[in-house]
Order: sequence, then C-alpha cells, then structure tokens
Amino acid sequence: MCGGGYAPPTAARLFPGYARGSGLALRILLGHRPDQGRSPKVKRHLYGGAEPPPHIRRHSRSPPVIFDAKPNDMTKDYTAEVAVVGAGVFGAWTAYQLRRAGVDVLLVDAYGPGNSRASSGGESRILRLGYGPDVIYTRMAQRSSDLWRQLFAAINRPQLFQPTGVLWLARDNDPYCEATRKTFQENKVKFERLEREVLSRRYPQLNLGPVAWGMLELDSGVLLARQAVQALVAAAQSLGVTYLQAAIRPPLSEEARLASIETTEGVRITADKFVFACGPWLPKLFPELLAELIHVTRQEVFFLGVPAGDDLFLPDKMPAWIDFNDLVYGIPNLENRGVKIAIDEHGPPFDPDTGERIVLEESVMRLRRYLARRVPALADAPVPETRVCQYENTSNGDFLIDRHPAFENTWLVGGGSGHGFKHGPVVGEHVVSLVSGDAKVEPRFALSTKEKVQQRQVY
Repeated sequence: MCGGGYAPPTAARLFPGYARGSGLALRILLGHRPDQGRSPKVKRHLYGGAEPPPHIRRHSRSPPVIFDAKPNDMTKDYTAEVAVVGAGVFGAWTAYQLRRAGVDVLLVDAYGPGNSRASSGGESRILRLGYGPDVIYTRMAQRSSDLWRQLFAAINRPQLFQPTGVLWLARDNDPYCEATRKTFQENKVKFERLEREVLSRRYPQLNLGPVAWGMLELDSGVLLARQAVQALVAAAQSLGVTYLQAAIRPPLSEEARLASIETTEGVRITADKFVFACGPWLPKLFPELLAELIHVTRQEVFFLGVPAGDDLFLPDKMPAWIDFNDLVYGIPNLENRGVKIAIDEHGPPFDPDTGERIVLEESVMRLRRYLARRVPALADAPVPETRVCQYENTSNGDFLIDRHPAFENTWLVGGGSGHGFKHGPVVGEHVVSLVSGDAKVEPRFALSTKEKVQQRQVY
C-alpha cells in the first residue's frame, strides 16, 4: 500500500483564484459551516427558520430528506438573488452551496432532478481520484469525495456512496497509469499496486490478457447518481431553495446585464445573478455562443445479468474498474441491477430532448467481443437493462466555468465531458466564489480555451 491518510487540499491548490480573499465561499471550501459565528438573526435568514434544520446538525439522526416536486404556480412570476438553471449535479450543488452561504436561490429544471434525459441521471457514477498527470482533477476529486460523504451522512443516506474501491488495469508500458501512480504518491492518495499474479488471484472474474499490473484506489467507489442528485436537491429545498420545474427560453437582452429570463409558459424569473448549469442544453439556450463549443454525444450503457447464485460480481468481491487502454469501465452488481459496463469512446452527435434512447445491436455485439476477452463469464450474459445517455464535451474534456461574455451577471457551467459527476461539490463551491467575487476563473475552465474541434485530453 502506498500513500497516507486523506488531507483536504487547500483552496489555493485547487484553484489559484481562491487565494484572492477570505470571503465566505473560501471559508466554506475549507470546511467551515456557514452559520459559525453568526448571530441568531443571520442564522434565521440563512436557514429560513429559527434554527438550522436537523439534517445540518453535526450528529444528525433525522430521516432521509426526499425531493418534493410541488405543483408549479404558473400564475405568478419569481424573484431571487440567484437563479440557477439546471438541477443536475453541477446546478444542484451550486444551489445548495449558495443557499448555505445565505443567498436566496431559485433552482429551475425542465425535466426534474435525476431525470432519464439528464447527464446526471442514471443509476451510478464512478468516484475515482486518478487522472494521470492532471493533478487539478485529482485534488478536486479528493475534496469532492469528502463533501459527498459529509452530505450523505448529514441526510442519513450513507448508502448513496458505495465504497467498492476503483481498480485500474495497466499495461507494461502505460504512461497514463504511471502518471496516475505518481500523482497518487504526491497527493497522499491511498492506493495499492497489484502485480499480475495478485490480480489473477484476487479477481478471477477478469481475464487479464495484456494487463500487466493494476492499482486499487482504496477509498474510492461508486455514487448512486440519480438518487444522489434528488437527495441533494431535497437537502437544498430543506434549507430554503425554491425549486421550479419549467423549461427556459433562450435568454435575450441587449443590455450588459441579464435582468430576467422567461419560461416557455411565459413565467418571468427576475434575479440579480444567473447561473446556467444545464449540461447538454447549454448549446440550445446559447446557440450562437456554444453550439460549436459544447459537443453533445450519444453514449450507451449496459447492465449484464450475473449467473444464478454467483456472488463474484458483488461489490465486496469486485471493485469498479477502469480499462482506459480499451476505453471501457465497469461497475459491480449494485442493488442487484447487474454489472454495468460502458465503452467510454465518444459517440455520434445527440439531441438530449428528442434523441432515441435504444441501444444499437452493433453496440451489443461490440460489447460482447470485449467481454469475451476480458470478462468471459459475462460474454453471453443476458442484458436485462440498457441506457442511452449523453456526454456534453468541451473540445479537450476540461469543464466550462466562466462568465457569459455578453452578460456580466451570468455564469455558464458545463462541459462535464463524461467525468464531471464526482466533481459536483467542488464545482458548486467554485461557482459560489466566482459569483461572490472571491475568485478568478480557472484558466483551464475559461470560455476562451474552448475549441470547435474535439481533441480529447482529459480522461
């Protein structure tokens, strides 16, 4: 085993812009509760009541909070300090963090948190720390992992993170995995290097083929994505965030500030600031700006039925695993849904509203060819469930987190690019600091760095 215990990275190590000041968003990033040191009057404003709700108290034993989609009142307009459009993982964490900072927040989504069209929908997402030499994402994932667990403990739903571990399958000459190992050592990530004979003995489910060695991230695992997003929005609602289920028309204004936006039903939403964190719908809301910079692609996911009575694919015997040399990842049999396997290669362009969500027969055959090589016990397994989702990619896989060039009070947050779900907590914190003026835009996330031609660099 290499590495040591987890130590949250400082804010300045995550984003250089955080070093500018000591504002509230910076203190939240460093782990302080927003009500510490505040008067009872401010606490009432922050939580919408006399005391923080039970699920925020340090040793909560409250029942799980449940997302509440109340009927919308389409006869009235809405006003907030900040309107967040998009209740996926980026938007939900942004709304949650803003509310914890005492901001009046309206959260809007066309289809609802964790819906079947959303990039944040689906049953599961791997929470990994490995990114080759890309240390910024490793540090973000470290911090986000801590915040996910804190949230799940606070709302009494720890099972939303499954501590399966994450296994990397490496080749003899594997620069990406070697760089990942070095990053782990330099950032105190707990991991175990496994030689081929150990891999064969510990994971007989895998036919290793060209795999020469592996790394097991010991504290990583799987987030139950759809349930996690819905639980997060429920927690935000319990803090006082207003949720509105409505579709938004593309914003129009000739002024330097966006004063309001409008739903397709004609409801007006007025706010001091706006955050658009609506994933694959960003190019639809801002077609002139983003149609060629956010690339929405069709992605297919398969659940394989395990052999009757077989426990080798349960999470205590099979970690989540990543085989980036073949651009494939797998998740063990969680909640008896079967083994989830997907090809991480970017698919063809896709429309998140109207795209057909039925997997292609040729994709099933391609998957079976891979399984015959790597997981032979599942080569002929039934496929009880499939899913077609989408990635919303920037040109190189970096996020987009920047101010709209025409509206000084509007922020664009997206480009999850297939790896963003785990980073939701830190993305939310960073957006809070940008909106509050406590931070500068991280250069890698700037709009100016996005290109029209895809050349994937972040995996």
